[in-house]
Amino acid sequence: MYKLQGLNISHANHVWSTDITYIKIAGGMVYMAAIIDWHSKAVLSHRISNTMDSQLVMSVLNDALEKHPHPEIFNTDQGSQYTSEIHTKRLKDLGITISMDGKGRATDNSCIERFWRSAKCERIYLNEYQSISELITDVDDYIEFYNHRRFHETLHIKNQWMRTKKI
Repeated sequence: MYKLQGLNISHANHVWSTDITYIKIAGGMVYMAAIIDWHSKAVLSHRISNTMDSQLVMSVLNDALEKHPHPEIFNTDQGSQYTSEIHTKRLKDLGITISMDGKGRATDNSCIERFWRSAKCERIYLNEYQSISELITDVDDYIEFYNHRRFHETLHIKNQWMRTKKI
């Protein structure tokens, strides 16, 4: 059930959001999962893999949970990776409220969808990656830029790290 409708997201780690996107490289497709903080717009964790499975999303989740204070609400789509027992149990065991987008409603997860658009248009679509390692290096560099140097109009500041020290 979607829990963000009308919610005033007022502080860092109030709501995290996650999603998976496809990225074309030489020889096929790979998958990138990421978690973003709705308030600060910071990408908290990301991974790239040649498989789109529960292991990918759990790796991203566990990394974010190790590095940052836990969110109050965790928003996802209804993909099988996010509805899996291992994923939902991990969140419930930590007392984190689970919010899920309506079926086919990408706008419910607009924060991470905006990040995907920015990453793809500003970096990924401008390159032809020959390997997954080449993509990983470039995406790591882009996320460093996105989190620390890129202007975010909705925040009216140079970057999201200036908005809060809690991330």
